[in-house]
Amino acid sequence: MPSVEGLTAATKDPIPPSSVLKQLAIAVEAGSKAKSMKDVIASPGGSSPARERAGLSLSAVKALVLREKEDKLTSEFTSNEKVVQLINSLFDPEGDFLRRKIDSNLEETAMTSLPRDIHGAPPESLVVKLAEILGNYKTLRKMALFWCRVVAELRKLWFEEQYLPGVPQDEIPDLKSCLLYQQFQVINCCISRKRFRIIATESLDSMMMQANSDIKESTDCSAEASASPVLYARLNSGELVLRLGADHPAGDMTLLETGEPVYSPITQEGPLLTEDLIRETEEFVLRTGSVGAGCSQLLSDMQAFKAANPGCILEDFVRWHSPPDWTDNEASTEDSDVFDSGEPLSARGQLSRRMQKEGNLWRELWETSKPVPAVKQAPLFDEDLAVEGILNAFEEMHPSDLFGQLFVSLLGLGFGIAEPMLSGNSDFSKLFYDCKEYIITACQNNKLNEKVDGLVQVYETVEKMLLNPEEALKMIKQTEESTTVTGEPRSPFKRLSLIFGGKDKLLRKSVSKDQTNDEEKSGRQSFSSFFDSKSSLFGKKPPKSGSPSPSEKSSIDTGWPVV
Repeated sequence: MPSVEGLTAATKDPIPPSSVLKQLAIAVEAGSKAKSMKDVIASPGGSSPARERAGLSLSAVKALVLREKEDKLTSEFTSNEKVVQLINSLFDPEGDFLRRKIDSNLEETAMTSLPRDIHGAPPESLVVKLAEILGNYKTLRKMALFWCRVVAELRKLWFEEQYLPGVPQDEIPDLKSCLLYQQFQVINCCISRKRFRIIATESLDSMMMQANSDIKESTDCSAEASASPVLYARLNSGELVLRLGADHPAGDMTLLETGEPVYSPITQEGPLLTEDLIRETEEFVLRTGSVGAGCSQLLSDMQAFKAANPGCILEDFVRWHSPPDWTDNEASTEDSDVFDSGEPLSARGQLSRRMQKEGNLWRELWETSKPVPAVKQAPLFDEDLAVEGILNAFEEMHPSDLFGQLFVSLLGLGFGIAEPMLSGNSDFSKLFYDCKEYIITACQNNKLNEKVDGLVQVYETVEKMLLNPEEALKMIKQTEESTTVTGEPRSPFKRLSLIFGGKDKLLRKSVSKDQTNDEEKSGRQSFSSFFDSKSSLFGKKPPKSGSPSPSEKSSIDTGWPVV
């Protein structure tokens, strides 16, 4: 068996082995009987995921009182040398851990569209690599223990403000990806925002110090203002006032009352909402009719605009923030002396009807707002609270939710890599696209627990086409001959049901009795034979009771599975 150290470099497997996907499939089913990952850790350690499908709940409840034993087991596992190596490799931003060769001419749809279609994670992201690691463990408990070790590492990186590898550093959550990936995106985005706030605060403080220094060194403030990078705005009284938090000029716009250039301010960014938080927010708004979050953002923008544009009025803000609510008077805009003529505001343009209504919220907020730059305002979004909530949720995460997302993400990677290899093959392209259509339909119906067995078999078919094309061709011909004889309709799903009829003889190598006996004697039965059709692993009933098989005894501590 290859060692963990050997897998820290780029893997030679064209796609993730189907055996890994099978373990995740079993974990999805077995995990449905536990309420959280902590319950899984508290379960008996010697059972395999297959056995845990039958009795996880009862054992988990009994073991919850044994907190000391749980803590000791967790400590021993997390300090294991190979576990430490895996964690270091997984979170190494410069490493080649589990990196696969991907066709450089690959169309974007093959690697980015499919994972989003099935609500997975982008190829070779942190989520996908985590999925392959967990799928190589033989027991559900060790999967849960490794996940807890991952959460501990996430806490450490957050505390040190270090980005998660394999996740964009400053992108809002991609609602087309799985929730786990969205939450990783939030963590990185929160780190970026905290770093930006520090830089922006230091920049503002430096500018104010420079402005104070300019005033002390010269009585001619006007001359200093023109020579200094510090930005000023002139009021109608002729007084120069410092612009705070100004980002860049807003085109050729000028303030209606002073004629000074309008500057777009640095504003506070809105909350980072994952799909679950969006649902909660929508339910809250529908239930209460609250618009509090929107008001807070609007007030914040007003205060930032006032700080960056001394002498501005509500109409200036509306022109910048909501252009459709302002109509320019074309005649007045052509008059170059508009600001010197004392022409009334109504002659230069007007607000929309909704803005002119009595009790308009925008006007009320404007009257209460103060000129405060964004970096000096109370944060609208608390990054520390948001990330702490995510990390706490990870610890209490439902096992089926976690393993289901990892399963789908790894499935998407395999199909994304296989598509350019098989799409141009006249023998396999039809079957491949039937398989692809099957997984998209299955993953979009939100009943993954009922589909994992079929999805694994579909994945095995694709793996067979890549690794054993002759056997795959034989399988296709046999299926077509059977269809021709029976005269049944040849729809894609009917074709797949014939291929995945249960016996699955052409998808798996038969294991001879002598080979099986030798493996059992040596205590190292292969992973693939453990998933042989005779084991009924994907049946509804758990395996017969008795002593665990040699493959159940093996774990990642002794190496990775043979495929």
